Parts: sequence; structure tokens; C-alpha cells
Amino acid sequence: MRVAIVHDWLTTVGGAEKVILELKKIFPEAPIYTLVYNEKKLGAYFDKCKIKTSYLQKNPLAKKKHQLFFKYMPRAFEEFDLSEFDLIISSSSAFAKGVITSPNSIHVCYCHTPPRYIWDLTHEYLKDYNFLVRKYLEKKFHYLRMWDSIAANRVDYFIANSFYVAKRIKKFYKRESRVIYPPVDTEYFTPSKDGKIEDYYLIVSRLVAYKRVDLAIEAFNQLSKRLIIVGDGPEFKKLKGLAKNNIEFLGYQSDEVIKELYQHCKALIFAGVEDFGIVPVEVQACGRPVIAYKMGGATETVEENKTGIFFERQNVESLRNAVIKFETNIQNFDSRYIRLHAEKFSAQRFREEFERFILEVINEKGFGK
Repeated sequence: MRVAIVHDWLTTVGGAEKVILELKKIFPEAPIYTLVYNEKKLGAYFDKCKIKTSYLQKNPLAKKKHQLFFKYMPRAFEEFDLSEFDLIISSSSAFAKGVITSPNSIHVCYCHTPPRYIWDLTHEYLKDYNFLVRKYLEKKFHYLRMWDSIAANRVDYFIANSFYVAKRIKKFYKRESRVIYPPVDTEYFTPSKDGKIEDYYLIVSRLVAYKRVDLAIEAFNQLSKRLIIVGDGPEFKKLKGLAKNNIEFLGYQSDEVIKELYQHCKALIFAGVEDFGIVPVEVQACGRPVIAYKMGGATETVEENKTGIFFERQNVESLRNAVIKFETNIQNFDSRYIRLHAEKFSAQRFREEFERFILEVINEKGFGK
């Protein structure tokens, strides 16, 4: 069976790219089709992969600022010739699902999310722009919504990365989907051998507005408890300006440093809404609990009062009260139980579930008969 993998873009290593790396273990000979590939940043991960890029690869700016080229993305994916392949697996939070496939092929889309900025977060996204830019984007988003709906109809089978995303697929595309949680490297992220817990809370996140790191900063300003923030992004300076001396910004850090911080923190703070959210599972794999906003993927990966606690409202008061509640109940969180819970999201489990699903659809389609 000839297999191709299609991914939105390869410019940074995040949860979606880790899915691709696991898919390559299942289908080692499959080429990867993508809009742009930043070999300088991702070569260590994808150096042995056969990667085919779109015409946007010729623009050096696209490797660093692919978001600027969103209006060209639908056409770029449609230009890929996938007629030689029997099975096409697209990994999409944007437009990869829009590839055109032959009538005799099977197209399975692993959907990280329908693109938020053209669906449910359009108005939130546009509010920071001036009138002229907003009107321009509104027009483009109107077109992209129509294209995205059409593109979803090109998919034979959808896989959602959480039940939260499955609901969004049903809402916007009117399609059913199978839920297969993304892979988490539970073999690398493990509890510390010394079991020592230090007196700090932790955030590991890109510093962008929707992650709501600002809520955590304001809550910890009031609590005067130590908070370490790992990550970089456009909000770095703004957020640092909001923080008091009890809050420390470390910027980008290696996996080795992050692992050690996970292992010894009191708990991870997770104030945003994610479609799945790999970071809360990574910290649980290290045996540490999570304090999370009760919305999105966190409700599927955190077991309340056993591997973490939730705060009900996405505001400073609710988060602050959750931290106080956690402090009074910290002895109730068992590191061994938390670790066992996280193992449910392992990379091996992902590969096994994905392979089973592919066999199901091949049999359903009567492929090869």
C-alpha cells in the first residue's frame, strides 16, 4: 500500500509535529507533503524523512512567518499531486485536509482542530486590528470558511484528537469522528528518582494571548507565591511587565530543563483552553498534578481531585481560590497514581489505536479486493 502523510507546515516542534513523528514509525516509507519546511530548526527531527514542499517554500519569509501566507494555503495544498497513493493521512489544524485525492484512495484526516480563527474565534481574533485590516480579513475569512467546509467534504474519515475537538468537527463540518488522543512521550517524561518537591508552581507555554498566562500572573501577584514561567512568544515583554518579583521568566528551555522543572514543581498551572493540551499530560507523566481551567482537553486528561483540580471560571479570583484549595489538599495527590493515569496517553497507545483504525477503514472500503 502506497501511503502519503500531509501536514500543515513544519516550522516548529509542537504536539502536531510529534504526531507526524509517530506516524512515520507506523509508515516509515511515507513521504511528507507540507507547505513549508524549516530544515534549520527541524532537521534534527526530520532529517531522514522524504519531504515535499509547496511553491511557498521558495519564499524565505514563509519558513519563519507562514501565517502571513494564509490566503495562498488552500491553492498550495490543492496543487499537490497525490494520485499515486492508496492511503493519504492528513494532519490538520488548518488546510492540509484540503488536498485532492483520487476516487480509489482513502483519505484519513487526523484533525487537531478546525481552524479557530475562521470559525469560533473569528471575532476575538479580529478585535485587535484596525478598521481597514479588519475589513480585509473579514473578506478573506469569509472565503476561507467556504473553502474549509468544502475541503472537509474531501475527507473520507476524521480522527479527532479529543472529544472536545470531535464536537467542533460535528458543529462546523457536520461529520462524525473517532477520538484518538495524541502521543505523549511518557518514556521520557518520568517522575524524579529523589521524589523531592520544591516550593514553586510552573507554567510551560507559548506566550500568546489565548493561553491566558496573564490570569496566572495576576493571581500569583496576589498570592505572593513563586511561579516559574517557561516559554517565549509575542506577549513576553507585556507579561513580564505585569509580574512581581515572585514570578520568574526563563524563556525557551530544552526538554531536559523542562523535565526537571516538571518533576519538582508543586503543580502546573494551565489557564487557557486547549483542544487537547500535551503539557498537562507531560507533567502528570512526571508524577505532578495540574491546576487547570475546566474547559477543553484538560477535562479529558486531568482527573479531578486525583491528578489535579479545576477552576470553574476563567478569571483571577477563580484561579487564586483553586491554588489556595490545592495548598490545603496537596497531601492527597499521589505521584504514583498521577503517573499511572498519564500512561494512558503514551505514544505506544497512540500507534496501536491508529493502526487499528486504519485496518478498520481498509476493511470497510474493501481495499485491495
